[in-house]
Amino acid sequence: MQQGPQPVNQVLEQAADILMRKYSRDGVFENPNAVKDYLKVKFGQFDREVFGVMLLDTQNRLMKLELLFWGTINAASVYPREVVKAVLLANAAGVVLCHNHPSGVAEPSQADRAITGKLSSALALIDVPVLDHIVVGEQTVSFAERGWL
Repeated sequence: MQQGPQPVNQVLEQAADILMRKYSRDGVFENPNAVKDYLKVKFGQFDREVFGVMLLDTQNRLMKLELLFWGTINAASVYPREVVKAVLLANAAGVVLCHNHPSGVAEPSQADRAITGKLSSALALIDVPVLDHIVVGEQTVSFAERGWL
């Protein structure tokens, strides 16, 4: 019996895994564009705002992408306590914050900048740096590249 086409989400997950293998060396993303490409594929499947954290080890190898908060078409509530909890449970040494804008416009909002500051402060208390916050739309915006971190 022949199966039908794979669901879009499954295809996007496979594409993200392929990108991770292509752009990484032993799980280490070798350049910022590789991270952005990976996240663009990972978040491209969502029609509502999703906030996640790339949990990294001491060598900046990706241990896990944890999708923590699911919102509406234009907002997601983000709770620092839950982010800190996920970081501690994974024993992560660093993080890259990430979320999508389903509208396709990746320009960060004031709320995006404010939550990044709150999360950076909360994670600094446990000595875990926020290396970047990447917003995914049709393009991607890196807070680190803009000098906001």
